[in-house]
Amino acid sequence: MSNSSTPASSESETATRATVTRRSNHWVRGIVYIALFGALFIAGSFIKIHLGFTPVPISLQQFAIMLAGGLLGAVYGFWSIFLVVGLTALGLPLMNGSGGIAQMTGPTGGFIWMFPVSAFLIGWVTDRIYGSARKINRSRQLLLLIAVFVFGSLIVYITGVPWLAHVVDSEKYDTLTGALRAGMYPYLPGDAIKAVAAMLIIVALRPVLPLVRPSGRSKR
Repeated sequence: MSNSSTPASSESETATRATVTRRSNHWVRGIVYIALFGALFIAGSFIKIHLGFTPVPISLQQFAIMLAGGLLGAVYGFWSIFLVVGLTALGLPLMNGSGGIAQMTGPTGGFIWMFPVSAFLIGWVTDRIYGSARKINRSRQLLLLIAVFVFGSLIVYITGVPWLAHVVDSEKYDTLTGALRAGMYPYLPGDAIKAVAAMLIIVALRPVLPLVRPSGRSKR
């Protein structure tokens, strides 16, 4: 009787080990991609152009956030950005070559706070645009572009512009119109270009990248 149950027991143990190995590989892959896109986000913070009339430079940070959310999904996209922001707040010079609480409460602090949320929302919406598909049609690509622009660009100004107006002592920020003119409008054309580029990269790479999104959809 015990001999007849041995093959079934062995098969069950083999299946269990395979499942554990598959899950371990999945999480290791996820950690690797979190580190990779975190490094991309850090690199993007060092590529910047100062406009002169505002303390907020043009950088590739938002571009990296768009890619992190669109390619990694909501959870891993969030963590890839949040860990960099958190370590920067603790004092590591990961963003713009500086770190500490002063970085989080400076003129760009309002933008930085929203970055992890931005990556999460891009990933959340992107997963729903794709559903169970590997590729999407033109109409869904347009929807993806809108989502990337709204959640990768416009949403960061919700906290970024008011905080900028609060921190910077200048007549330019005394009114909402002035704050938007100095802290948002000049950046929108560049944000639109980043969104288009990010959408094209997401559409091109998502079908070929190993799946790392920790959800039921990752089994497709």
